[in-house]
Amino acid sequence: MDRTREVVGLVGDVLGREAIGTYLHGSCVLGGLKPASDVDVLVVSRRRMDDRRRRALLGGLLTISGLADGTRPIELTVVVQSEVRPWRFPPTGDFLYGEWLREEFEAGAVPRPEPMPDLALLITTVLAGDHPLSGPPPAQVLDPVPHADLLRASVAGIPDLLDELDGDTRNVVLTLARIWTTLATGEIKPKDAAADWALARLPPECRPVLEHAKELYLNRRYSEEGWSGELRAQVRPHVDRVLTEIDRLSRR
Repeated sequence: MDRTREVVGLVGDVLGREAIGTYLHGSCVLGGLKPASDVDVLVVSRRRMDDRRRRALLGGLLTISGLADGTRPIELTVVVQSEVRPWRFPPTGDFLYGEWLREEFEAGAVPRPEPMPDLALLITTVLAGDHPLSGPPPAQVLDPVPHADLLRASVAGIPDLLDELDGDTRNVVLTLARIWTTLATGEIKPKDAAADWALARLPPECRPVLEHAKELYLNRRYSEEGWSGELRAQVRPHVDRVLTEIDRLSRR
């Protein structure tokens, strides 16, 4: 995959020997890339980056990642190994790049260290996928995430997720289905598999929104996405039903 070679080359140029390993996660290792999937990469480093390296890594990602002209977007997370080994929650990430942040970065913002509960999910997927792009196997670099922290991480981002419901409907609906699935099964499933699991447990009147989100995920780029007025009116009731199930499981 040309995009991953570019990422590995950029990480090597910027971090050099400070990079312990570079690992795929997300759709790349959970069922395969779909039309609008990011290439999800976790970099494990020996120490925090200085400002020069942050800006160099950001500049490279702004160049090789994108959403136009068939360019595959990159989501890249850097974590310092000592922040997650031995494991503790919530972990701190050193750097996060994603296309949803491009406008901020082009305006001058630079990724900084911050708490990242989602690292529990990323690391779990990295270990399960076992797909190093550089460096040793991930099990030699990362500790397993305790089940309780995996569940905590699954629900931690729900408030921010709901803020994106109107602008990123397909991903919010699918991510909520995955959270419900993870809480119930303890597994992180591909988005389409999580949708199938949730659809089998929803009443018929609550299924059309998730069915449509799954179809978009499997077959459509974001530029091809559409929601009818009828479906749009059903989004919030669907989300409320799934949130009720999530809340019930998280209180057990």
